[in-house]
Order: sequence, then C-alpha cells, then structure tokens
Amino acid sequence: MIALLFAATLSTTALAAAPADGETAAKPIYYTLTPALVGNYGSGERLKYYKADVALRVATAEAQAKVEHHEPLIRNQLILLFAEQTDASLSSVEAKETLRQEALKQVRDVLEQEEGTPLVDDLLFNNLIIQ
Repeated sequence: MIALLFAATLSTTALAAAPADGETAAKPIYYTLTPALVGNYGSGERLKYYKADVALRVATAEAQAKVEHHEPLIRNQLILLFAEQTDASLSSVEAKETLRQEALKQVRDVLEQEEGTPLVDDLLFNNLIIQ
C-alpha cells in the first residue's frame, strides 16, 4: 500500500514538472553578435571609441539561423550607425535608448530586405562602453 502511494505521488510530481508544448515554443531566443562591435565615432581632433555587446531577440530557431546567416550585413549596418554618433547622442540614458531603437529599426530593415520579414523582435545592449 505504501509503495503504491509513493508511486502515485512520484508520477504526479513528474507530470507537474514537465513543460507543456506551448511553453517551450513561447520562449525567446537571444542571439549575441560576437565578437563585440568596436570602432570610432564622432569627429574632431580626439578619437573616440565605442564597444557594444549586442544581443538580438528572435522567436524561433529558424529565425535565429537566418539572422546568423545575415550577421555580416547586420554588423556592417550597426557599425555604420555607431560611426555616425556624437557625444550628445551617447551621453544620456534617453539618448542610448534612442540609439537602441534606431539600431533595432536598421536591423529589421536589413532583414526585411533580405528575407521579406523583420525576424528580430528586439535588440539589447548587453554592454555599451564609450571612451
């Protein structure tokens, strides 16, 4: 009797821990552009540098594969965007958020031109260093 009760308790615990099919499909995938983007920005006598660790959020593994395939084009677009920046466009939290939104727009535009769909749900700066 005790063994039967123990077996019933163990099986209900295992069922409760198993994820439903809908839960695993809803989890986003984060694709990190590696190595980090590094370059110069602004103009003037003194060189200014940035280093940006960027992650792209996609919904499916298929979208991740397509983003990975187009990574050189995405990196190029982001490097060009960062090169256009000034001290004012990188100095405050609001300015960095504006830059993040513009970077997301540019990545989505590139992917829409190449794949016919934007594929990327969000763009995140894991690290943004300005010197």
